[in-house]
Amino acid sequence: MAANFIGDFMRRLVFGFQSAGVRCIAAAGFALLLGMTGAVAQSGAQDQKPAANAPSPTDVAKDSQKKTDEFVEATNAINGPAGNPECVWLGRRVVVLMWRDDLDTAFRHLDLYDRFGCPGGHVQATFRCLVRFGALDPKVPDSLNGRVHACWINPNAQPQTAAVTPVTPGPSGGAAPAPAPAASPEAKPADAPK
Repeated sequence: MAANFIGDFMRRLVFGFQSAGVRCIAAAGFALLLGMTGAVAQSGAQDQKPAANAPSPTDVAKDSQKKTDEFVEATNAINGPAGNPECVWLGRRVVVLMWRDDLDTAFRHLDLYDRFGCPGGHVQATFRCLVRFGALDPKVPDSLNGRVHACWINPNAQPQTAAVTPVTPGPSGGAAPAPAPAASPEAKPADAPK
């Protein structure tokens, strides 16, 4: 009988702790679940707010159409593989990356460009054209991409030189131009001894 008593006592003790432990774990899990539900609901509400700088679907469609038009323009303007869409896309990226001094990434893209059988000389000519045009206007958005595309289409393009302003005649109409100012006495000719 004593063995029976000890067995009943141990069974109640073990199962009593087990159910109390399960209750504790269940209560803690329920509290955690409620907390997570609130956090997920808040983050979901934040995700639903439109971002101020996110492009609208119409802007995305216009951009996609513009890119398609650029590929068609390149295909029509360039004979050979340099006009293929994959060559245009990769080649222009290589030139942009080279302009931004990201040479490691540019060389990786150039490897892909070569794998597609695209002519490496066209990238070189396009970059030469871009360098001839010089600095870009940071106020104009997308000016680099536009200039790279223009150079890709016509790598022999030359930058327009500044127009020479004509000399306007003086008040008398045919008067001779004013004499050049005299050199200062401190100025020495370049080949004069010191």
